[in-house]
Amino acid sequence: MTYENLDAKLINALLGDGRASLRSLAEELDVSVTTISNHLRDLEAEGVVEGYTPVVNYDALGYDVTAVIQLKVEGSALPDITDRLQEQKQMISVYEVTGDYDVIAIGKFRDTDGMNKQIKELLTDVDIRESNTSVVLNSVVENQQFELDINR
Repeated sequence: MTYENLDAKLINALLGDGRASLRSLAEELDVSVTTISNHLRDLEAEGVVEGYTPVVNYDALGYDVTAVIQLKVEGSALPDITDRLQEQKQMISVYEVTGDYDVIAIGKFRDTDGMNKQIKELLTDVDIRESNTSVVLNSVVENQQFELDINR
């Protein structure tokens, strides 16, 4: 699906300020409020814009331990394991991947004891054949979104 320049500009403006009003977006993009409203409604209906959420700094809330958890899973159990991971509130990303492992999950924890407890609970599942956990030492970039290219 291709998007016209106005849609790309609108998405980029929302990436800069997801709380911007329709009026301020219209002024910034030099179009009417109705045009912005219509395009935004279409982007939402198409699933391009899925919501408007705050960017939370979990470190500032005390969740300063980030773990990257890699799992080898019995093939038929993959959907169950990914569902379980997704349901754990501190797992911020869960991926089915190719390579040596089947699942990669990223979790945020207050301390290593909490991380260790949650991982040990997860590993009681007989369908998890192997795991590897890495603790992030330094987050260089996290939750980064990128602006769309605009055809001139």
